Amino acid sequence: MIKESERIVLIDERGRKYLVKAERRQLHTDLGVVELGEAIGQEPGKRLKSHVGREFVLLKPRIIDYLRKLRRVPQIMLPKDAAQIVAYTGVGPGDLVVDAGVGSGSLAIFLGNIVRPNGRVVSYEVREDFERVAEENISMAGLGGIVTVKLKDIYEGIDESDVDLVTLDLPQPERVLPHAERALKPGGHLATFAPCIEHLQRLYREFPKFSFANIKTIECLVRELEVKPTCTRPSTRMIAHTGYLTFARQV
Repeated sequence: MIKESERIVLIDERGRKYLVKAERRQLHTDLGVVELGEAIGQEPGKRLKSHVGREFVLLKPRIIDYLRKLRRVPQIMLPKDAAQIVAYTGVGPGDLVVDAGVGSGSLAIFLGNIVRPNGRVVSYEVREDFERVAEENISMAGLGGIVTVKLKDIYEGIDESDVDLVTLDLPQPERVLPHAERALKPGGHLATFAPCIEHLQRLYREFPKFSFANIKTIECLVRELEVKPTCTRPSTRMIAHTGYLTFARQV
C-alpha cells in the first residue's frame, strides 16, 4: 500500500515515467492533471486518471528509476558499466565498499542497493559541490543509512580496513594502489573506470609493485535491437564507449 509522502512512479500511456511523491498536490502533464493524493492508500499496479481521462500506472520505484532521475553534475557512470563491476567482483549483501570519485553518486547508489541491508558504501570526494549533490541523490534513493560520502582525497589514504571492494573513477587510479592494497581484505577486489587508454597504461605499469592478481580490462558496449513484424535488426544507435573497466584481486 502506498503511504503519504512515499515516492512513487507513474507511467503514462506512452511509457513516459514520472518519479514523484504521493502527496496532496497536482502533477501537470501534457496528458492532463493528475491528483497525486489519489495514490495514497492504493496498491501498486492501480491506475490513476488525469482530469481528461488519460491513465497512469502506479508503481513503487526501483533503483533504476532513481538512477534515471539523478541530479547530475559530472557525467555519471551508466548502469551498463556499474553492472559489470557487480558481475566481475561478486560484491553482495553485507559487503563493505570504498568508492572514490563519487561525482553525482550513481555508482555509490547502484552498489548501495546491492550491499544492503547490512553492507556499507563509503564514497570519497574532494569537491564540496559534488558531495552535496551526491548526498541529495543518495537521500532521494532512500540509501542514506547505507551510503555515506566522505569529503577527503583518497590519494592521501583510505581510512577503512577489511574492505571487500574498492572502486576508482579518478584521473590517476595508480596513485591509490598502495592504499587499496592495505585496505582490501585477502581476496577483495579492485575495480577502476578510465575513459582513456593512457590511464590504463599508467595503472598497468604500477600493478607489478603490488599484490594484485587476476588483472583484466574490459569494455562494455550496448546495442538494442529494433524488433518489427517484418524486420528485426540492430538499432542504428548504441551506447558505445564510455570507459574501460579494469579488475584486480588482492592476494
